[in-house]
Amino acid sequence: MTNRDRLLGLAVVVLWGLNFLAIHVGLEHFPPFFFAGLRFAVIAIPVLLFVPRPRVAWKWLLLYGIGFGILQFAFLFTALRTGMPTGLSSLVLQSSAPFTVLLGAVFLRERLRGVQLAGIAVALAGMAVIGWDRAQHAALLPLLLTLLGGLGWAFGNIGSRLAAASSEDVNPLHLTLWMAVVPPIPMFALSALTEGPATGWNDLIASFSATGWPAFAALAYIVALGTIAGSGLWTYLMSRYPASTVAPLSLAVPVVGIAASWAFLHEAPSVLSLVGAVIVLAGAFTATSAGRRVAAVGVEAATPGPIRHAQPTHRQIQDSALVEA
Repeated sequence: MTNRDRLLGLAVVVLWGLNFLAIHVGLEHFPPFFFAGLRFAVIAIPVLLFVPRPRVAWKWLLLYGIGFGILQFAFLFTALRTGMPTGLSSLVLQSSAPFTVLLGAVFLRERLRGVQLAGIAVALAGMAVIGWDRAQHAALLPLLLTLLGGLGWAFGNIGSRLAAASSEDVNPLHLTLWMAVVPPIPMFALSALTEGPATGWNDLIASFSATGWPAFAALAYIVALGTIAGSGLWTYLMSRYPASTVAPLSLAVPVVGIAASWAFLHEAPSVLSLVGAVIVLAGAFTATSAGRRVAAVGVEAATPGPIRHAQPTHRQIQDSALVEA
């Protein structure tokens, strides 16, 4: 990965780490399914009107939208609403990293090495430590819901890569924006069925008040920075590198998320949870870093100046995951 792309990855880390604070604020005003639908509807309406649809197969776009947009946030928002600590959720959600590696091996035929399996086992052990600690002090269900959110994110990662690989001229930002078209209707339907047909809309109307501005500030952050900027950069990176190269970047998100929650929400994680967090990050890093040393798709120019990279085909992406440097 180039230094420029590493900096873009770090920008995603900061944006997504702080995104958990915005989600916490938003869920204080809106029910979870409605809030998830609202965040994507704000993007989807202008996208349908002004952004050309990328020339990708609908099945991959739907997989991207269902995994990344519906499953991830339906489970995550519900977990937070039912008692999952904001900072800890930023950690547990990074289970998407080893999940992505496993799904990449199954669906993209990326080679899975023994050290990666060992790392996944360590990460699972760390999750077990956190789960045991949660079971002693609080309900275990929010933790399990957050893990399911991580699995949804992993399916979204695979969908975004397959979508980008289905055409040689895919704009990563357009792909991310059109992903947002998938979640609103299913999320609003779930909200109507489980939260009440008028509950979310009444909360939205009530937010038009002097005390409701934090809800809109949180929504604006999530839409503009967490989704458009963060997910756009993530999709760009996933389209250029194997899943096992990009996935480790997400492991730094909990550092920002836990620190921000500690500073602004006064969430002090237990010592055992922190121990489990270190184990999870060590295992997930091991599981995903084994695939880092691969040949990059495309050829870097040897002379200074702007470089244009061709969009890799599906076969090139598969091959790049199988060639060690």
